[in-house]
Amino acid sequence: MNQPMNTLTQRLTQAGVSLNEPSSTAPLESPWFVRVLQAFSGWLAALFLLGFIATAVVFVMESPMASLVVGSLLISGAFALLRAARSDVLEHMALAFSLAGQLLVAWPAVEMWGISASLWWVLLALQCSLALIMPSQVHRSMSAFLASLALTMALAVNGLAPVAIGLVVLVLTLLWLNEYRWPRRIGAVQAWGAGLLVGLLVLQGQAYSNQLSWFYDSDVRWFGPWLASWLGTALVALALMCVIHQAFRQHSQPAIAQRLAIYGAVALVAVVSVYMPGFGAGVTVLLLGFTIGHRVLMGSGILLLLMAASSYYYWLDVTLLVKSLMLLAMGAFLLTLRWLLMRWLLNQWLTVHKPEPQGDANEQ
Repeated sequence: MNQPMNTLTQRLTQAGVSLNEPSSTAPLESPWFVRVLQAFSGWLAALFLLGFIATAVVFVMESPMASLVVGSLLISGAFALLRAARSDVLEHMALAFSLAGQLLVAWPAVEMWGISASLWWVLLALQCSLALIMPSQVHRSMSAFLASLALTMALAVNGLAPVAIGLVVLVLTLLWLNEYRWPRRIGAVQAWGAGLLVGLLVLQGQAYSNQLSWFYDSDVRWFGPWLASWLGTALVALALMCVIHQAFRQHSQPAIAQRLAIYGAVALVAVVSVYMPGFGAGVTVLLLGFTIGHRVLMGSGILLLLMAASSYYYWLDVTLLVKSLMLLAMGAFLLTLRWLLMRWLLNQWLTVHKPEPQGDANEQ
């Protein structure tokens, strides 16, 4: 390998092509299993240290002000440790300190407001602030994930859990579509998008399992359940439209008939999502991953679609025959949509790589 490279370097030098030799070798990245072991070591060390601190200052839980002060100090210490961290051990240790500090900061809010919407809005503001200022990709992803949960809880108190899921899908879509708009913040945008993606998967899984149905059944409702479902579906449809417009920008604009057909497909997805929750989110995430070439997003979209189909199949309010016909129609629709997309992309490729006519070359 080195001999052909040396020969090529000599030939380029003889031809007058100057080569910029790297001044230093690029650092080698640790394998994933080594990083996992380092992360586990950081969490283990942090838990032992936090246990020692807890036994020394156990009185802070009795005083909201002391809890707030100690929690703020832990978050500040985590911020300073993250700025100086050069290994996964220190980074995850700082994350554990930050989470402990957030629990201590949240304790006075629980004492003041209880489990109410005000508590969740305060926690949402805290997580958004930490996602912006913390100098760590892992911490930003964790803060974005916790922010999605806090937003869902804040809106679910008023019977708006579907709206919260729609907002998470919309923000997730806008972040990944504008990934390279801010070159200096690419890492932060990717971390926020990853955290929101995990949050969306958790929220959809929780909605299907109905483990927190007792929490969603609140007497205070801003809208009826059907209106909240339609509003959440409208937000998902808006995110899907953003993905489609991004696909239009990457390729030539389709004809009017094709555009109307695509808009009709979006409307059909919105209507089906009302009766099959999670279907629109799965289609949106799948097309988003296809548009920007992100395999993790495409896999997550497929997982969301499988979760939506399995949850709808075991829905007891509709007979098995109706549900089977609906799933058959949805499968046919997805296959047709895939065929149309592949045909459209093939036509675009043939238009760009259209061969020149041979007659002009013969005349010349």
